[in-house]
Amino acid sequence: MPELLFGKLKRIARTRDLSVAEVIRRGMELYVQTCADPDPPTKPWTLPVLRGSGGHLLDPASIKAEASAIEQRCH
Repeated sequence: MPELLFGKLKRIARTRDLSVAEVIRRGMELYVQTCADPDPPTKPWTLPVLRGSGGHLLDPASIKAEASAIEQRCH
């Protein structure tokens, strides 16, 4: 491990009252979460079915005040 990297790990560990091993373990957990699965699932991926929120059932006039407030915040 490069000296500069190890030095940074030690400082992070010291400021968070953790061991260097714990900082490395947590870093590896984050790394694994961001990487693609090396063993792709055997079942092919399919587009998930979205559940309706019910928003399409609302009367547009009943949400006009909220929509106007959101629009004003964006401008």
